[in-house]
Amino acid sequence: MENQRNISEFILLGLSYDPNLQLFCFALFLFCYVALLVGNLLIPVSIQCSSLFHQPMYYFLSHLSSMDICYTSSVTPELIGDLLVETKSISYGNCMLQVFTMHFFGSIKVFILTAMAFDRCAAICKPLHYLIFMNRTRCNLIVLAAWAGGAVHSFPRLSMTIRLPFCGANEIDHYFCDIFPLLKVACTDTYITGVLVVANSGMVALVTFVVLFVSYVIILFTLRNHSAEGRRKALSTCGSHITVVVLFFGPSVFAYLRTPTTFPEDKVFALFYTIIVPMFNPLIYTLRNTEMKNAMRKVWCQAYFQRGLT
Repeated sequence: MENQRNISEFILLGLSYDPNLQLFCFALFLFCYVALLVGNLLIPVSIQCSSLFHQPMYYFLSHLSSMDICYTSSVTPELIGDLLVETKSISYGNCMLQVFTMHFFGSIKVFILTAMAFDRCAAICKPLHYLIFMNRTRCNLIVLAAWAGGAVHSFPRLSMTIRLPFCGANEIDHYFCDIFPLLKVACTDTYITGVLVVANSGMVALVTFVVLFVSYVIILFTLRNHSAEGRRKALSTCGSHITVVVLFFGPSVFAYLRTPTTFPEDKVFALFYTIIVPMFNPLIYTLRNTEMKNAMRKVWCQAYFQRGLT
């Protein structure tokens, strides 16, 4: 590896050169990151401490919140810290680690979102056999498969990135290390690598799209035979999931399912799927979910009163 590169670090150009704008972004993203951590920690803790933990939908939701924290934490702390310094540098090793962790946790999140669509399909189409079919063993296997899928997706990307030679240019026009900006500064023809990266993303997108599309087609077909109240309740639980899928997949598809090049808009879209969407996920899943709101109220009110008594 050493004879393929003669650089030890990369310089991240970040979001802006304006010091005032950087200070504003620092305060804004620090607030967003703290809100994201609090919101996504409240959900799994509330689920773990209530009876909702035994329901597959909330079991997957707790894992989704954990992945949101891991995914965002692979990028956001570096961004916040860099907004306070003039030279935004990252070592070669940390850059490669960031490429891996972001795609690893991001793809696990994608697969868990896909599993949640399958779970909703099973709950609506086979309500009497739902808890038997989606037992804890099967749920654990689905989560394990999501982790395995994340490894299968991210390790080839890491391998392709590590093999890239870097000979001098080390300025990355982004606020974190990602594979397309790295392809731009590599001192070799990266066409084949770019095609392989897009193909890797395309396979994940194809699998998840097929499962999501088939699941919701089956759900909509099944709901024709339900009462108006049954349809309203079913679509209410599905609505939160569809919202999260659209908000996360939309910018991600633009970022990775295209020709391997970079655009000025990439940073804006990246902010959306690395910080904004994970921050709003807890709100999306709790505002219209009575069970979740009741569980959070019960758990935290009980904890407050117990603390008051002691």
